[in-house]
Amino acid sequence: MPYPETTDAFAVTDIKNWSTFKRQELPLKKFEDYDVDIAVDACGVCASDVHTITGGWGEDIPLPLCVGHEIIGKAVKVGPKVTTIKVGDRVGLGAQKGADLTCAQCKSDNENYCPNQIDTYGAKHDDGTIAQGGYSSHVRAHEYFTFKIPDALDTAIAAPMLCAGLTTYAPIKRLGAGPGKKVAIVGLGGLGHFGVLWAKALGAEVYVISHSPSKKEDALKLGAKDFIVTSKEGWAEPWKFTFDFIINTADATDRFNLADYFSTLKVSGVFHMVGFPDKPLPQIQAQVFAPNGCSMGASHIGNRPEMIEMLELAAKQDIKSWVETIDISEAGCKEAVERVYKNDNVRFRFTLVGYDKVFGKRS
Repeated sequence: MPYPETTDAFAVTDIKNWSTFKRQELPLKKFEDYDVDIAVDACGVCASDVHTITGGWGEDIPLPLCVGHEIIGKAVKVGPKVTTIKVGDRVGLGAQKGADLTCAQCKSDNENYCPNQIDTYGAKHDDGTIAQGGYSSHVRAHEYFTFKIPDALDTAIAAPMLCAGLTTYAPIKRLGAGPGKKVAIVGLGGLGHFGVLWAKALGAEVYVISHSPSKKEDALKLGAKDFIVTSKEGWAEPWKFTFDFIINTADATDRFNLADYFSTLKVSGVFHMVGFPDKPLPQIQAQVFAPNGCSMGASHIGNRPEMIEMLELAAKQDIKSWVETIDISEAGCKEAVERVYKNDNVRFRFTLVGYDKVFGKRS
């Protein structure tokens, strides 16, 4: 049966052929009182999608699986207890679609750390169905994780903010970016370019650390004050004790000499990771944290208040992610994930569009 029982999806059926997508109907979870159904108009392509379908992060993957968790579309059905969304609203859904909303984490605006959180794709619902993502005609999510998109934001440009944007905005805000702060962003890619945009918008002085000298011009256009190339011998020496914190967006941390990066932090500075490599981090001695009393951490997406604040900031300051659009299809999905995997001239996010041409007008 078609929607509302199923979603018309482009799904991966074999991780050995992870970039081969097959169009098929996949079941949606039982519709409940707080649910919102979204007819998808656009979906960003996240590195998490690629790590998942390749098996890079090592999870068992429920197949067939439709990925995509940077979703914008129109609310076409709302449950009887939904109060924040009405039919016809342009709405977005990020990497999380549910949580228990009763635990201590949820009650303290840390629902992104709820032990019972439900990922937008790949999670198993109570009724046994598997959550399917936004490379599809429809998604179904709890209203708490469904967000109105400000009118000032273009759909294709805003879509990547729902995951990559929030993943960088939340730690940058929590670590105190603002006037008088110096923030370094490691890696200028899909996550990193958002890091520069948000830190700059919040008033911090922003620097980019990268192994690719060719990215300097883009970094400066995005608002960075300076660009630091790690391929140069002794690159860290001039920058010792400089940064209040570092946001590491790279997924190659397993190949870093972390002591060099730590040395550029001020006393009690933080090296914070939002990019996760497939391989384990390198062994380090505890002593490398001692010269400046620095620390190292990581975070998972962000919470509802941070999502709303980020979208409002982007609308108010006319912040635009750098996006290339690709029409959704089996071939389009294949092109997008393969180019992300190969880092094939991705500047800096892909958004799948053209949903009406494939799925028709949906209501």
